[in-house]
Amino acid sequence: MLQVKNIHKKYGALEVLKGIDLSIATGEVVSIVGASGAGKSTLLHILGTLDTADTGDVLFEGNNIARMNAAEMARFRNKHIGFIFQFHNLLPEFTALENVCLPGFLAGRPEEEVRKRAKELLEMLHLSHRLEHKPSEMSGGEQQRTAVARALINSPKVIFADEPSGNLDSKNAQELHDIFFRLRQEFNQTFVIVTHNEQLATMADRTLVMKDGQIVEEMKLDEN
Repeated sequence: MLQVKNIHKKYGALEVLKGIDLSIATGEVVSIVGASGAGKSTLLHILGTLDTADTGDVLFEGNNIARMNAAEMARFRNKHIGFIFQFHNLLPEFTALENVCLPGFLAGRPEEEVRKRAKELLEMLHLSHRLEHKPSEMSGGEQQRTAVARALINSPKVIFADEPSGNLDSKNAQELHDIFFRLRQEFNQTFVIVTHNEQLATMADRTLVMKDGQIVEEMKLDEN
């Protein structure tokens, strides 16, 4: 489904990615690990069209998204990609329901359809009692589950997660990890996850180890 070929990225004189080749299949859960500064988040952002490579190709179902202009990339991102970050990035003035609905409204979908789907997702994530609560009125785990619902509202083909449980206690982190794999089981959802959480990394189908801007090791689940 997703393939990158010979990706290079520099910030000034610093070469952050040094020729990345990678393929990700539909329904696969892939974790990316490595020390800080290895290039993990930069790679994730390029895969998710939040950043662009200096050279190389990013192919999504055969289409080279690296060659899209900014407007095309934004439309593509809204339709096909979901994001979950370490900090939930919920808008504080909006309720949980409104936060989840926002990407659907930006995509131009009918309001009734978006609200119905948002309520379904929040109920699935055990948040039906929090629909009208603002982020400040929810726990950290509830906020992050709301962010998961927001990532799912447009039925993305792939979800990119950058340290999604890094700001959670162990109980909420485990619940979030379980949600990812339940979504894969129920919806064949694809995940690419940058994480320092060893437990989450080893649960993935594949773990990619990055060092100095390169993938230096790949481990599959049955090898862990």
